[in-house]
Amino acid sequence: MAEVPADGKRLFIDVCARCQFVWFDAGEEAGMPTLPRTLSWEETIPPEARQRLAVLEVDRIRAAAEAGSGADGSPDAWWQWVPGLLGLPIEEGAEACRRRPWATWSLAAIIMAVGLVSQDNLSSVIARYGLVPAQAARLGGMTFVSSFFLHGGVAHLLGNLYFLLVFGDNVEDWLGWKRFLLLIMGASALGALVHIFADPNSTIPCIGASGGISGVLAFYALKFPKVRLKMLFRYLVLLRWLSISARTAFFVWIAIQMFGAWAQVSGFSNVSALAHLGGAGAGFACWLLYRDA
Repeated sequence: MAEVPADGKRLFIDVCARCQFVWFDAGEEAGMPTLPRTLSWEETIPPEARQRLAVLEVDRIRAAAEAGSGADGSPDAWWQWVPGLLGLPIEEGAEACRRRPWATWSLAAIIMAVGLVSQDNLSSVIARYGLVPAQAARLGGMTFVSSFFLHGGVAHLLGNLYFLLVFGDNVEDWLGWKRFLLLIMGASALGALVHIFADPNSTIPCIGASGGISGVLAFYALKFPKVRLKMLFRYLVLLRWLSISARTAFFVWIAIQMFGAWAQVSGFSNVSALAHLGGAGAGFACWLLYRDA
């Protein structure tokens, strides 16, 4: 054993020169000098920088989880392949709702019930209760409301219900059910007015909840821009999943609707892309009012 000075003055401890084993006599361990605590590098940076690093770490973990969901980026749940094969987006990474979206569910249930009941005599129901621009005031203006619940077929109905249920719950959770319903009604009304303005002499009925749901999509994309949406792209027999942000998907959708509006005005399409753009405008206005609510 060799005596090694511990404090350079009066305390010596025994250390084995071969195995570096340390032997403390009675009271020596308590008298050992203490070294000043060294701050970690995280503690040396400002709180704002630490918060930003935490956010980046969360984003990194989320991106890693998304990248590991499948060898080709495919989703974990098998049922998500169904909307993917139908060309519908899959929501990923959205925050869990704080409350049950009763308004979204109730509205979807009413739309489903009206859609199923009207299928047996769809043509006459649309002719009577659809929104006809040349007769916008008929039935006391009730067709502005009734046309919202009517759809031109099962595919039209289920497609709108899918978008309402997937994106409506988060929007309702943020706005509350009253403001959510006001958004839907306002977007539907504005979409209908833009449709009428484009061709006020048209006698073709306009139906569907797309205008109102477009307002929901606009608010969702602007309020939750970093939520990821997955789309399944098909080329011949090849399938590939692509993940994009809600904000990017929304701008792509707007571009498609602008092209659709041109086709509608030119008489090449019966889909009212103008109603979609009008509804999206209402969603944008709602976002400006309640983005920080």
